[in-house]
Amino acid sequence: MLKIGLTGGIGAGKSEVSRLLAARGAVIVDSDVIAREVVAPGTPGLAAVAAEFGPGVLAADGSLDRPALGAVVFADPARLKALNAIVHPLVRARSAELESAAAPDAVVVHDVPLLAENGLGPLYDLVVVVDAADEVRIDRLVRLRGMTEDEARARMAAQASRADRLAIADLVIDNSGPLAELAPRVDEAWERLTARR
Repeated sequence: MLKIGLTGGIGAGKSEVSRLLAARGAVIVDSDVIAREVVAPGTPGLAAVAAEFGPGVLAADGSLDRPALGAVVFADPARLKALNAIVHPLVRARSAELESAAAPDAVVVHDVPLLAENGLGPLYDLVVVVDAADEVRIDRLVRLRGMTEDEARARMAAQASRADRLAIADLVIDNSGPLAELAPRVDEAWERLTARR
């Protein structure tokens, strides 16, 4: 089994690379998806969050009210730390379950947005960074996600710098061009990855 950490700054195209790798046979373990699963209605994770933060973080239907929780945790680093202490171990455990269910010769791609920020590179055999120039990323965020330029720049500033991500990369997939150019780059990366199994 080859364990890959996949990351990239907002607007770089990490999700598209993840999708293309899955189409080529990679087993994808998506941290964002798992983070939502572990606090879904009826889970011990949601019960723990509600116990820690109170009923005000629950929507009328019993699901997590993400904006309400965000208003609490992003205004107070100690409260964010408390949330992470609940959610991160659950995400790690579920990620390990998914990884252990993969075939022995699988390429398991852990899609981790904050890999560089959290110093997680050593957990993987290789780190793959999806990269695009800052101006390209800003353009995508404005055009495709409806952000203002200031919002896009603020989101990017809240993440690791492009240089910090590139510093931990074993393999870089350049996604500065149009989408049509991405598939051949992913094919090249896939050949390199599968040769390492």
